[in-house]
Amino acid sequence: MKKRFKTKMSKNYKGYIYIFLFGLSFISTLKLMIGSTEEAKEYLLSNLLNESTNQNSILLEKMSEQISSPKYMIYNGLNKIVEKDNLSVFSNIEDDNFNYENSASEYVEDPSPETPVDPIVYIYNTHQLEEYSSAMPYDYSVKPNVMIASYVMREKLKDLGISSVVETKNVKEYLNENKLSYNRSYLATENFAREMQQTYPSIKYLIDVHRDSANYDITYHEQDGLSYARVLLVVGLEHTLAENNIGFAEELNEIIEKNYPGLSRGVLKKTGSSPSTNSIYNQNLEGKSVLIEVGGVDNKIEEVYNTMAALSKCLTELIQREMKS
Repeated sequence: MKKRFKTKMSKNYKGYIYIFLFGLSFISTLKLMIGSTEEAKEYLLSNLLNESTNQNSILLEKMSEQISSPKYMIYNGLNKIVEKDNLSVFSNIEDDNFNYENSASEYVEDPSPETPVDPIVYIYNTHQLEEYSSAMPYDYSVKPNVMIASYVMREKLKDLGISSVVETKNVKEYLNENKLSYNRSYLATENFAREMQQTYPSIKYLIDVHRDSANYDITYHEQDGLSYARVLLVVGLEHTLAENNIGFAEELNEIIEKNYPGLSRGVLKKTGSSPSTNSIYNQNLEGKSVLIEVGGVDNKIEEVYNTMAALSKCLTELIQREMKS
């Protein structure tokens, strides 16, 4: 009888331990998912933020593959309140819909590589292979794409006395080397941008050049006998630097409208999550950022060339104005 009672007590004791551990685990998990306390943030960030750039990439990819609904809780609960340098942990959780495999374009080597001196503008292409129409002749041996637009902008800014640098790391190669799917392009270019900012602390403006999918009747503009590819300025609002970038984009848009009426399609402010992006666009980085959709699928490279020359003049005007203030 005494032995049976002792065995029963032993089983009950173990059961209490299991219940206690389960309760503790449940409370911790609940706090992690919906809490916004400093402890929850520290728990999430401690093992991720101290890793190298490549390790961060792999960890984030694994997290996105292994976690379904909790990732949205993490993003919605914490991404809007953590400091800007910590946002890399949560950015790019959503997919973007550009597929390098379906692009007819190819990576474009820098036609005039050089080491810039204290560049203040960083130009890059998250979707490097977004191509333009090749119906007209062009000066490159490949199908024209947004990388060519970036190189043109660098040269035009240089002519205007503004030092800039174009990102030449290959996004597709980076994704393949790190075993990341093509819809992680923003993750790749975030890492590129952070490395470039470390190399050149002088960078103050970050321009991500894209090509829209809109039709020609929307993206074509003519002024003073020249044909242009219209632009759309995009600002992501789901991060702590949103207001800083909104002001930058709106001021740039005003200058474009003043000098080239009708060239700009305006400023698009993106909120919330969607199948293509989480409305951050790497604009959580230090500096003033904007994503610029330059033209569409039917625009010719000559029209894009004219647009990049115009954009460079407008950006230079804004930079000079801010340098004086």
